[in-house]
Amino acid sequence: MKTVKVLGLMSGTSLDGLDLAYCHIWKTPTGWDFDLKETLSIPYSTTLKEKLKNAIFLPAEELLQFHNSYGTWLGKQSKEFIDAHNLEVDFIGSHGHTTHHQPQKGFTFQIGSGQHLANESGTKVICDFRTNDVALGGQGAPLVPIGDRLFFGQYDFCLNLGGISNISFEREGERFAYDIGLANMILNHITQKTNLDYDKDGAIARTGSVNQQMLETLNHLEFYKLPFPKSIGFEWFVEKVIPIVDATQDSMKNLLHTCIHHICDQISTQVELQKNKTNNTLFVTGGGALNGFLMETLQEKLTDKTRVIQPSKTLVEFKEALVFALMAALRQEVANNCLRSVTGAKRDSSGGVIFFPA
Repeated sequence: MKTVKVLGLMSGTSLDGLDLAYCHIWKTPTGWDFDLKETLSIPYSTTLKEKLKNAIFLPAEELLQFHNSYGTWLGKQSKEFIDAHNLEVDFIGSHGHTTHHQPQKGFTFQIGSGQHLANESGTKVICDFRTNDVALGGQGAPLVPIGDRLFFGQYDFCLNLGGISNISFEREGERFAYDIGLANMILNHITQKTNLDYDKDGAIARTGSVNQQMLETLNHLEFYKLPFPKSIGFEWFVEKVIPIVDATQDSMKNLLHTCIHHICDQISTQVELQKNKTNNTLFVTGGGALNGFLMETLQEKLTDKTRVIQPSKTLVEFKEALVFALMAALRQEVANNCLRSVTGAKRDSSGGVIFFPA
């Protein structure tokens, strides 16, 4: 396989913004490799962030209109990025933005129309990576583990801390992965009550103390008892988590401090359950990896038996966009990019729909 030049697009549940990663990807005799050439993160305006956050409540007609207009917006950002850096792009791999995720009911939906994106950018687009897996009985999530296996397989565990935390690992030649639970989504919900986008480096959380009742309530959420494969979406957060946070009368610093302990409790519990040797490495990416207090708390709970490894800031921030570029490259080759061992689907599959600019 020749080197393919792919622009990966990612918008996550933490609603930080749109991540763009221009990558060169190629197959080697032993696996796959990449070169992350150019990156850009475009913060969402307050209006767009609120619209994305509340898209789950839109009537069908308005949701489909937003699906198309957001696809056009993605195409505009892509074209400006390509033109600004004079990039040669074979195709765009776009995750879109998840508005609805209920695999137990047989559906998942990522807005950002591939046809509108392709038309606006003038570039071939591969997107909608989750639907086929759900149609095969899978969770349609998490999808990043294919990148963990092909790009970062030297680590015992790969942890992503976006809006949601998820983990992946190899066992007896198969990749397993699932959503652990909360991450930035709950932290940002708390800070945004005071019009603060996020708690930089966990500085506010560091000054707080644990609200024991809230911690125990969060730690006993039913989702944590379920076997994997399993995944969650914004619906679960709205229904199960927000009521707990909003009913807790305490300072912002204590709420944040408590939630970081909750996040790290759940991660350390899963690592302890899944590890099969004494000394392990945990490769951490996603916005949560930039939260210094969260990382320190996580390392303390894991003890010296599991070493937390943080890559460069660029890889921390753009790993997911890189992986969706890889998923597009695999789809182009009709190679499997969704793993049944991860999602619980009937079989491995090559997910993604291809759109050509009109």
